[in-house]
Amino acid sequence: MIKDQYEQTTYFISIVSRLVNDFFTGLLIGLILFPVYSLVSVINKKAGKYLIKFLFALIVIINVSLVKYSLTTLLNLGADLLGYSNKDIYTTIKSSEAFSLAYFLPFIIFPLLLFSIFYFLKKFISKNISIISAIILFIGFGIFKLTSHSYHTQDSNKIAYLVNDVYKFKKEKNELNSYLFSKRTDYPLLKPFNETEDVLAPFFKIANEKPNIIIIIVEGLGAEFVGSGSYGGFTPYLDSLMSKSLYWENFVSNAGRTFGVLPSILGSLPYGDKGFLELEKVPSHISLLSVLKANNYTTSFITGDRAEFDNKNRFLENNQTDIIIDESNFGKDFIKTEKNIDGFSWGYADEQIFEKTLTTFDAKKQPRFDVIMTLSNHEPFEFPEKESFIQKVDSLVQTNHSLKISDNEITSYKDIFATLLYTDTSIKNFMERYSQRPEYTNTIFIITGDHRLIPVPQKDKLCRFHVPLYIFSPMLTKTSKFKSVSSHWDVAPSLLSFLMKNYKFNKLEETSWMGKGLDTAVKYRNLKKIPLMKYKGGINDYIYKEYLLSDDELYKIDESFNTYKIEDTIVLSELKDSLKAFKKLNAYITLNDKIYPDLMNIYIKKKVEFTKDELLTIKNLADGLNNDQTFLVARELAFNKEYNKALLLCNYILNIQSDHPDVRLLKGRINAWQGNYNEAELEFLNALKRHPSYDEIYLALFDLYWWSNQDNKSIEIYKKATENEVTNSEVSYKLAKAYERMNDTLKAQKIMDSIIKIYPENIEYLNHNQSLE
Repeated sequence: MIKDQYEQTTYFISIVSRLVNDFFTGLLIGLILFPVYSLVSVINKKAGKYLIKFLFALIVIINVSLVKYSLTTLLNLGADLLGYSNKDIYTTIKSSEAFSLAYFLPFIIFPLLLFSIFYFLKKFISKNISIISAIILFIGFGIFKLTSHSYHTQDSNKIAYLVNDVYKFKKEKNELNSYLFSKRTDYPLLKPFNETEDVLAPFFKIANEKPNIIIIIVEGLGAEFVGSGSYGGFTPYLDSLMSKSLYWENFVSNAGRTFGVLPSILGSLPYGDKGFLELEKVPSHISLLSVLKANNYTTSFITGDRAEFDNKNRFLENNQTDIIIDESNFGKDFIKTEKNIDGFSWGYADEQIFEKTLTTFDAKKQPRFDVIMTLSNHEPFEFPEKESFIQKVDSLVQTNHSLKISDNEITSYKDIFATLLYTDTSIKNFMERYSQRPEYTNTIFIITGDHRLIPVPQKDKLCRFHVPLYIFSPMLTKTSKFKSVSSHWDVAPSLLSFLMKNYKFNKLEETSWMGKGLDTAVKYRNLKKIPLMKYKGGINDYIYKEYLLSDDELYKIDESFNTYKIEDTIVLSELKDSLKAFKKLNAYITLNDKIYPDLMNIYIKKKVEFTKDELLTIKNLADGLNNDQTFLVARELAFNKEYNKALLLCNYILNIQSDHPDVRLLKGRINAWQGNYNEAELEFLNALKRHPSYDEIYLALFDLYWWSNQDNKSIEIYKKATENEVTNSEVSYKLAKAYERMNDTLKAQKIMDSIIKIYPENIEYLNHNQSLE
């Protein structure tokens, strides 16, 4: 009863707080727009009224959009807006929202409500009463704001929060960028490799052969959804795996969204200002991918969406990943998730991802390092046979009486629980099938979540980052559960320490990990300082000892990994200072390429070194331009036959973004135009390896084989285009021409006939077909 009354009071205060914050934000916006209104009214009074109504209606629409974003993500939109490309923003919105009439109604209703209020005030309320009412509201709301000690970011006006957060981000960025790092100024993260203790060896039977490593990163898998968590009960396989594994109960992701997981878990890397994957100039670094590849591992990455989302492909390319499989190259034997009512699909569902992974193993040389990212446990929570899994959820609810979920939560989030069950089943099927392979006994599996899924309400500030960590292997000699705190940053240091100290590896003298390695203490403790990037641009959360700093508020973390707010100015100041010190370090090492010395980095392909004159030319041609804009300059130079300058810009872009297919294509074409056919072919095939469905690459190769008198190679290229479902008619047309040059007119004619059936009015195709007769 007392709890219900407390929750009702808290809810009431939250509603009043939102009204107060909206009122003062509206007042401030009115004061800002008043000079504009006055200036236009002097010229035309009617135009001034229409303009101010239009601007306020626009502001209302923007605020409604931000409220809808907040309701979906349970976060206010802030500086993270600066960290996403327009394409990624569009993809995220399409995945999270169903565009229907009901979706657009708020954008119509609230502006109409605003105009209705304007009309009502003008028609029925005198100016004096309006002024007196405004003064009363100002005083009343002002007293509430001054005396209320309850503040939550979710209660902020959404426009005010966005503007303030972007301003804070820009201001802090300028301060950090201009900060002169006063401590060690060479490579502050460098430390001897032996500093990282090998904590895993006591749990393993060490064999002669290097073990295969499979890391499974499960979308949205928060710790609350496994085991005895508050939303547990829908991951029976993962629950059963806990007792068979090394399992960390109090484990955290370093970021609140997927953008942070690859650099954190594979490289123990800092964030930069908007996430490591967003850095335009990628600093020299090492990772599990690059170090294991240098030690004869075949490295691969498999996901069901686009690898370029969140710039995953740039990180994978910089670390020279051998095989990258994403939405573009699954092949015709696999089926994408059905599109939702808005025509959106992330790509391939989890079952298909694991099925594709299994098909790749025989072609890979062992030992292998495979990274698998699941996808289905994300809005819009669509996957094959969804109805059957919803029925399984109903069955679990009826039979499992230990569930902690209320009837209302089951109804509200049934599709999410069904997705969890589907993902869990997909992992189970993969593990069971893999267990039939001979290398199973020599494989180590690491399973974790990228972050806690967003749409289900979060109990506190920490649970967004609270994810499970399993290390499972037939090589384990004993299992254990650990209550000590570790993070994704600690995985790479511990895994590499285990491998290098127990198997034949090239010696690694120094490392630059952000993490210190996994803590295998069974009892609860935290020896680490863990900054958390909730969203791109927001390093505002910090775990230190038994405390959590979140948006300048202090919380105590108990042994169950729950938090409660406390007041302690000394501890709060200590955490703020510690977080600020990290931000300075983070800015310095990422801006100045001071993570890992390039001269020591034998693990990645060396970048092209430019002379002083070349750097000056690049500056003159591309200063202030992003990679895509620089590419357009290079293309124009190539068209004007300024090949050396164009190639210089191509190499400059590829130094930053090695997986840029259009730049590879341009570089290949320039080499072909200059008669350097071998170099051109290497560039085209490199681009094709990463983008097998990109039709322009096939067209470029057909041209190259024509110019270099290698038309016979066109046949294999056409087969590859067919396998990857490339439907551009020009590809077939160029093959027909190649057959014609090889004096095989019958095959050329057959291809042309098939093209003309589809394009019967294409004059070029018709004329060419007649010339063959």
